[in-house]
Amino acid sequence: MKKILIVLLVLLMAAGMAAFANGAKEGTAAAQPSQSSDVAWPTKAIQVVVPAGAGGDTDLNSRILGKYLTKELGQPVVIVNVGGAGGTLGSRKVKDAAPDGNTVLFFHNGFLLNKLLGLANYGLESFKVSAIAVMDNNNAFVTSGTSKYNSMKDVVAALKAKPMSVSFATEVGSFTHLQVLSFEKAAGVKMNIVDVGGAAAKTAALLGDQIDLIGTQLGLVRDYLKKGDFRGLAVASAERSPAFPNVPTFKEQGYDVEFSKFYFYAFPKDTPDAIVNKFSAAVEKVVNDPAYQKEIDAALNATPTYMGPAKATAYIQNVDNEYNSFKDVILSAQKK
Repeated sequence: MKKILIVLLVLLMAAGMAAFANGAKEGTAAAQPSQSSDVAWPTKAIQVVVPAGAGGDTDLNSRILGKYLTKELGQPVVIVNVGGAGGTLGSRKVKDAAPDGNTVLFFHNGFLLNKLLGLANYGLESFKVSAIAVMDNNNAFVTSGTSKYNSMKDVVAALKAKPMSVSFATEVGSFTHLQVLSFEKAAGVKMNIVDVGGAAAKTAALLGDQIDLIGTQLGLVRDYLKKGDFRGLAVASAERSPAFPNVPTFKEQGYDVEFSKFYFYAFPKDTPDAIVNKFSAAVEKVVNDPAYQKEIDAALNATPTYMGPAKATAYIQNVDNEYNSFKDVILSAQKK
């Protein structure tokens, strides 16, 4: 009888130790910050670095989103404009920031060009993408309302007759820089590409008749288009924009130029997944908020589009692979 009791006690002790060990393992897994959506963050203001100057579409997108994100996250979302060098000054600031979730990058396709152009020695691998929030198909070439150019065919004819005779304002290393290089390749022409800076500087240059064409977002210059100060020559989308039906596409005019602009958030690469995911969940709520949708449509006619960390990263990598096909064009342009 004593032997039976001893055996039973041993078995009970073993079962208890196993249960304790399993409980300890489960507790450890639950405590890992990267798996928890209840991480104690944010505890202070979040700095959103925008690698562009104030007054452009990137800046406006960031500020509208930031207003709604402040409500979702319960802490101020502060927009910090760090323009220059095609956006590399701003992206580098985030790359080198502490991975504590308090500094996040808000940028667009231009980020992918920086490495191709040799402006940066880092790329997507140096960040942890949190979300894509906006897609914009209203990127276009615009000229003055008094310009002699009424279509891209007029522009091409002038350039065929006299290469470099049409000037185009951009910021070297920016998204519009890629667009003009793509157009040159598609049309077999060479434009006089002038580096004037960001969106506000381009608009000012066109208003002052200092430049022939600019690449810009149509919603950003809506008022100038309505008043006749500006004229849209071609939009780089598959179809005409419903908001700007009088602006034809490049493809309608015979030029294979098509670009969509996406806006994304990314943290320094060592930022805990829990923070990245919590921020992403907040972005998703904002994107699905009817009030935000109405405001961004009124401001830029952009399309709220949410992609989480994995899907957004894959999407950006695919676009990066596509842009690499322009590498020979970019390198040859730099040599001229």
